[in-house]
Amino acid sequence: MNNRIKALRSSFESENLDGYLISNGTDIRYFTGFMGGSRLLIPKEGADTLYVRMVNYEAAKEYAKDVELAPVSSEEEEDRKITEQIKQLKLERLGFDSMDASVYLRLNEVLEGTELKTMSKLVWSLRKVKDEEELRFMKKAANMTSLGMKRAQEIIKPGLSERELASEIEYAMRREGSDGVAFDTIIASGARSAFPHGGCDDRKIAEGDMVVIDIGAKYRDYCADLTRTLFIGQPSPKQADLYNTVVSAQELALKQIKAAVRTSRVDAAARDFISGKGYGQYFVHGLGHGVGLEIHEPPTLSPRSEEILEVGNVVTVEPGIYIPGFGGVRMEDTVLVRKDRAQKLTEAPYTMQAT
Repeated sequence: MNNRIKALRSSFESENLDGYLISNGTDIRYFTGFMGGSRLLIPKEGADTLYVRMVNYEAAKEYAKDVELAPVSSEEEEDRKITEQIKQLKLERLGFDSMDASVYLRLNEVLEGTELKTMSKLVWSLRKVKDEEELRFMKKAANMTSLGMKRAQEIIKPGLSERELASEIEYAMRREGSDGVAFDTIIASGARSAFPHGGCDDRKIAEGDMVVIDIGAKYRDYCADLTRTLFIGQPSPKQADLYNTVVSAQELALKQIKAAVRTSRVDAAARDFISGKGYGQYFVHGLGHGVGLEIHEPPTLSPRSEEILEVGNVVTVEPGIYIPGFGGVRMEDTVLVRKDRAQKLTEAPYTMQAT
């Protein structure tokens, strides 16, 4: 029995649903263990069916768990088979996670007597609380990411380009068993470190630079996220003040994390401290986000969020200060929410001076 599908099906009664249609590939991976499925139909009663294009059919037979497989050769055949099954099962109220507008219009036209209801919250309520298997994969991804940061701290030096540093980090993570990167590696040096999503450039790292290194490995499709900021040479008093402010803000936020705490309260712990130091206008993003099969998931840690932390949430804690034309500092870890504390999954030294 697929426990994740069972948990989703248990919500049908309270939501007045006869079934659920999953089209998002990552959601399909969550419920079946297989990333290459096309759609997954979960009826209130009866077999769960994963529709798979022929190019992925043999792989699905190997990896998809606890579902019946329905091979299809085209989108038209898939639509026809799905609508036939929905009609045969008499599913009058069908929830779904996400769907292209064109697909929704097609299905809505042919499924007379079936109400299609967007209900992604049912999937997210499950996905944002990680089970033991997910945590095992995420700890592996976090360890690989931490080793990638260790490599960065070992080799960073003046004259090395941002792209060269990124390639060395990614190779180190791959060598440890990573599936690849969870997101495009960010190496933002000098004034570019003031760009929160600065990517990588051909710019060569220079003496006096602040360098924001934001990296993440994937393992079994699960992500990790880690950022450290390094200084090339002796930091100036202002650079050191930015660094120490951000490190202290992260420590304060981590102390707030535990089950039943509102995420906006965690954000406020870091944001209020940064504002008190005079840098509030330069903290331009939320404190963090959930992590799992995707690098950005619920819950969100931000001033406007009304979400409540639960045991099993995995989130980032990443305060930052970004001063245009001068540079920026961000410190980030991926952490697991426990009943009474935060457990760091990523580990890397808080080393201010690289060389």
